[in-house]
Amino acid sequence: MTIDWSWVSDHTGDLASLTLSHLQAALTPVFLGLLISLPLAVVAHRIRLLRGFLLGVSNVLFTIPSIAIFVLLLPVSGLTRTTTVIGLTVYTLVVLLRNTVEGLDSVPARTKEAAKAMGTRPLRTLLTVEFPLALPVIVAGVRIATVMSISLVSVATYIGDGGLGQLFTDGFQRNFPTPVIVGVVLTLLLAVVADALLVALQYILTPWRRRRA
Repeated sequence: MTIDWSWVSDHTGDLASLTLSHLQAALTPVFLGLLISLPLAVVAHRIRLLRGFLLGVSNVLFTIPSIAIFVLLLPVSGLTRTTTVIGLTVYTLVVLLRNTVEGLDSVPARTKEAAKAMGTRPLRTLLTVEFPLALPVIVAGVRIATVMSISLVSVATYIGDGGLGQLFTDGFQRNFPTPVIVGVVLTLLLAVVADALLVALQYILTPWRRRRA
């Protein structure tokens, strides 16, 4: 199986456009998933009775096939990017919610007690003590959710979106392997680069871990 490099050179502009579209479709659900999961994780961490319910609901949503989610959303949002974003946001929740809860659980009780003894208010303790210490676990969840989202965007091709997934459809329909290979390579590159950037971001945001090392 070989690549037709003339096809690649002739479609450079289209490939760049599809890559940007793919990236936007993948990162928006991760951002929205964080906005939803962070407050829910705080509730699940503080109110143990709701913990099992919230995690259970996210697990149930995760078991729904991606195609089924898109199909169920079609009557509401139609063949639009909104359908893709909502569907992928649902998938990111299970990873982001669980990791955020586990990150908050990992904060030593003595650290929180020390902050309380110093007169720090609960909200400030959460923002300046608990979340920073939970950051490595939270970022680990963001990394998984990001790579997963980049991979699943291609499925949205079946509803007229899909970013680089359109190359897969085009290649299969014409029995022409070049678009398929290029689509796979670009998707992998996006996932690797995004993961590396998140690792770098975690390194920057957790200077105390560097000093400890």
